[in-house]
Amino acid sequence: MQIIELNEANKAELKKTLEKRSTNHFADIEEKVNDIITNVRENGDAALFDYSERFDHYHLTADNIRVTDEEIQEAVKAVDPEFLRILTKAAENIRNFHEKQKRLSWIDTQPDGSILGQKFTPLEIAGVYVPGGKAAYPSSLLMSVVTAKVAGVDRIVMLTPPGQGGEISKETLTAASVAGVDEIYRVGGAQAIAAMA
Repeated sequence: MQIIELNEANKAELKKTLEKRSTNHFADIEEKVNDIITNVRENGDAALFDYSERFDHYHLTADNIRVTDEEIQEAVKAVDPEFLRILTKAAENIRNFHEKQKRLSWIDTQPDGSILGQKFTPLEIAGVYVPGGKAAYPSSLLMSVVTAKVAGVDRIVMLTPPGQGGEISKETLTAASVAGVDEIYRVGGAQAIAAMA
């Protein structure tokens, strides 16, 4: 962690840096993202593949976008067994916690014949975006995917940006396997979210 000591000499520069993070500067970003969404909506996979080349420096195609079961199995075999044990235990803890939060549907017939109740229906499909590329976030993946599985989501599709060679970190793939992800695609950024939507 970088520690910066505030003093008169660096005060103005630090203020300028913090102001750059301000929401006042999000309009430019929002415009760029809207352009990406529009392009993906209008041009589909061609736009998605172009953005992958531009931003991720990876030649994405219809043949290599989906991570194969073999790639996932190889990743699970390649991680440190202690990492796998800890990941599995974390998934179990998350599952147990969210099982206690689950709400059940109920119906109650009243003496006058009226029927009251609530019905909880999980989504059929959920999309999960897992940041990646230069870093792995297995804990974030577990928190979103295990929770969706507990809620009863049938199919979970995961998107994560690839490294320059198209690789996804073995830790991320292992976490996806442990959590129960059904499909994994190596694509990131706003273009991935647009394509998933």
